[in-house]
Amino acid sequence: MSYRRRTRDEHLFEEGPKRILCLDGGGLRGAFTLGVLRELEDFLRKRHGGDPDFRLADYFDLVAGTSTGAIIAATLASGMSVEEVYAYYRDMGPEVFRKATGLGSAARAKGVFRPRYEQKALEKWLRSAVGADTRLGDEAIRTGLLIVTKRVDTHSVWPIGNNPRGRYFAAEEGDEHVPNREYPIWKLLRASTAAPTYFEPEPLEIGDRQGEFLDGGVSPFNDPSVQALMYTTLKGYRVGWPVGDDNLLLVSVGTGSFDGPRGVPYVPRADGFNTAMVGLFSLLSDTQVLARTLMQWMSRSPMPSQIDSEIGDLSDDLLGDRALLSYVRYDMNLTRAGLAPLRAEGVLEHVTDAQVDTLHEMDNPGNSELLWTLGRMRGRTAIQDDHLPARFDLDTHT
Repeated sequence: MSYRRRTRDEHLFEEGPKRILCLDGGGLRGAFTLGVLRELEDFLRKRHGGDPDFRLADYFDLVAGTSTGAIIAATLASGMSVEEVYAYYRDMGPEVFRKATGLGSAARAKGVFRPRYEQKALEKWLRSAVGADTRLGDEAIRTGLLIVTKRVDTHSVWPIGNNPRGRYFAAEEGDEHVPNREYPIWKLLRASTAAPTYFEPEPLEIGDRQGEFLDGGVSPFNDPSVQALMYTTLKGYRVGWPVGDDNLLLVSVGTGSFDGPRGVPYVPRADGFNTAMVGLFSLLSDTQVLARTLMQWMSRSPMPSQIDSEIGDLSDDLLGDRALLSYVRYDMNLTRAGLAPLRAEGVLEHVTDAQVDTLHEMDNPGNSELLWTLGRMRGRTAIQDDHLPARFDLDTHT
């Protein structure tokens, strides 16, 4: 049994059911995402005949990502295997996440006066991962790709995709904008990963002026699922996929979940700066919850997660008369409480409380191997046949 490998335009515009893969931001916690994807790739490879050259780019018609998820999305869309991407990540962490120099250690640690990390190492690594000259419109990108970033000088979210029918993909005579197809992918990824306090904003030439871009994680779309759904179905984006749980499958993968905001503890009656920072981190967490709420409300999901104690998991709720899509999300609670069952079974007996308490950190290279292992464990136990219905299988022949 074999399947037909399709081009980008066939992925985007051929008739038939469509499949979307959405990948969250989360810095080096992307190693967890990759662990889940390693199991998903193996699951789908077996489904489609066991071809060792099978890639997630063969199955998914659009891969969307924010921040670290954008990096993973771009490498997968170019046809890399998950193992290959993880090898890059394993090398990237110690190289990129070194403290910036030139200030006292206290200021560097907080990222108050300047970013914590030098951008040159990140830029070098991105060029190595996706190619220094690879552009968004290149045929080397084998399937649909959507990168979410935030333009800070206009306060607007920019979803930048490789849809050749898109309004800004190409430029016609008289247009002043730089066509999306001409952007080097590494620069778009640099923009999507320009997390405040971690890296400097990334400038991109727009036309007659320059825009300043920040990490897409400071938009409502750190989980890009809602943005990807809009991109593929709203008329203005010119992709035009039909909705319906028989027509559209969206698989979302997180970078680990935690019990509330991390990094800035809340202290009752604390100073204004502390309260403001807690509010900011809480806002980022709230957008994640909102994305899951909307997706579960609009879809049929075989594995809905609890939203809160009042509305439950929305399994008895549906927005409208029909589901707009089939949806499944893979994530894992990476707190002490969340990992307690595994540790009680002795699976993680070598992992200390102190290390578990650092898993929320987005810039800790020492956690990559553990996060990869946890992601693979989650993938092996969570991914089931009914999550990826047979109607979405690729056309095959023997």
